[in-house]
Amino acid sequence: MNIHICDEAATWYKEEMLLKEGDFIRFFARYGGCSTVQQGFSLGISNEKPFDIGIQTTKDGITFFIEEKDLWYFDNHDLVVDFNKEMDEPIYRYLE
Repeated sequence: MNIHICDEAATWYKEEMLLKEGDFIRFFARYGGCSTVQQGFSLGISNEKPFDIGIQTTKDGITFFIEEKDLWYFDNHDLVVDFNKEMDEPIYRYLE
């Protein structure tokens, strides 16, 4: 399992969440909503320091990570964060 962040999405996070080099973005399982990998859950995002990293990647000085306790949500799929230019926001895909 890996996290893939496209350049445009990394820039969007930095601008929208006022991030600077050395900051963190956590992806986590959130109860409610819909997902293609886990029924009844959705992807949550927060700006917080890690506690117990399960997987991580760094892009433009920002560490994007998933805590060990949330890996179940991704069901061994890679998380791909692309960017929708028309909507001006990240989009999320899960690859086996």
